[in-house]
Formats: sequence, structure tokens, C-alpha cells
Amino acid sequence: MEAKPYLQSIALQHDSIDSYDEYPFDIPAVRELDYLDFHPDVTFLVGENGSGKSTLIEAIALLLGFGPEGGTKNVQFRTSEDISPLSNYLTSSRSFKKPKDHFFLRAESFYNVATYMDDVGYLRGYGDKSLHARSHGEAFMAALTMKLSGRGLYILDEPEAALSPTRQMAAVSAIHQLVQDDSQFIIATHSPILLSYPNSRILLLDGTGISEVEYEDTEHFAITRHFLNNYERQLALLMDDPET
Repeated sequence: MEAKPYLQSIALQHDSIDSYDEYPFDIPAVRELDYLDFHPDVTFLVGENGSGKSTLIEAIALLLGFGPEGGTKNVQFRTSEDISPLSNYLTSSRSFKKPKDHFFLRAESFYNVATYMDDVGYLRGYGDKSLHARSHGEAFMAALTMKLSGRGLYILDEPEAALSPTRQMAAVSAIHQLVQDDSQFIIATHSPILLSYPNSRILLLDGTGISEVEYEDTEHFAITRHFLNNYERQLALLMDDPET
């Protein structure tokens, strides 16, 4: 019996929901959710802004015992009460074997986690250096390459937010090394670079619910490729150049 995936699946308890007219149950991807199976290595959540990616990944993280701001499971502070109740309506199926490491990296609140690390004086997992003493991208990479120790379950919400294309490629390499060390990732992203990771499942959240898609069928891949191959024409169209 394989240990991975540590998180095998989640299910939405529809019988407990009073109304689908209120957030987050009015989001189509949430409303249509029944069961969601995860890849043993990497599962990507993709979709347009507002499709429910961050709402769902936050709920998964809370279900697993993380705090809403991110970090390890020991980081349980919150700077806002604006937390979706979705995790209260989810159940999970998990492996017989528990991961030895856990981390929730949330781009929008990573600054708060970095401040918390400074306040409590726990920087050993980040190279003994304040995350605020690094650029935003360097801090993200420090978390990915220093803090994550392997044999872990890692939840990442838009990790590319602070990363250059070169650093995104470095992140793919770091993710692969951790996967080879028996880790599992669940990642919400807009990055076509991260999405190229082959040992993965890509789940598209849209107005019809959640469906699995292939990498080259994602808008992220198709639109990026089309723009780069035709960028002069595309820029003219975007800026409505009458001479083009």
C-alpha cells in the first residue's frame, strides 16, 4: 500500500448546506463540488480570478489544521476574521501514513507570517535570517528551499506572485526534489511555468464546476504561447493601433 497521497480526497457535505445563494456556496466550483481526488505528487488548481481557487485552497488548509494566514501548523494567528466557512463543510480521506512535514504558503499573507517569525524569533528554518531582510521573491524561495524538509504535505496559494520567471523555474526544480523525497503538493496558480510540472493533475475551476484538463489545454499555456509568438500584433490589438 502506497503512503501517498497523504491527502487522498475531499468531499463537500451538501446535506449540511442551508443555502447556495451565499458565499462561498454561490461560487459554481464550490456549489458543484462533490468529491475531489488529489494526485500523489502535485495537484494544481487553476481558473480565472473569482473562480474559487483561493477559497478552496484556504478551506483545504484549514481542514488540515493550518492557520488561515499560512506557515506551519503552529502558526495559528489571524489578522482578519474574513475567513470562509467552507472548511466546516468538508470531509477528507487521508493515507494511513501521516506526512512528517507541513506548510501552507499563502502569497497574500506571507508578509504577516514573516513578521510573526521575527516576533517569535524562530528563523532556524529560514536560514537564520529574517524574511524581511530579503526581497519578497527571495523570502518565498527561502520558504520553499530551506523550510520545507521533505516527506511533507504542502499547500501553496499563488507562489509565483513574487517570483521572476527564472525563480519560477527554480521553484519547479525545488518542487520536484521534494516530490522525490515523498512529498505531496496542492497548488493554486496562474503560472504556465509551474503548471508544466509533469507529475501532476490540473483541475480547472470555472462556471460549470471543476474538471481535469491537460497542460496544453489550459488558457495559461495557450494564451501565453499565442501572445509571445505574436506579441507585436497582440500589443497593437490591445492598444487599438489603427495602423495595424
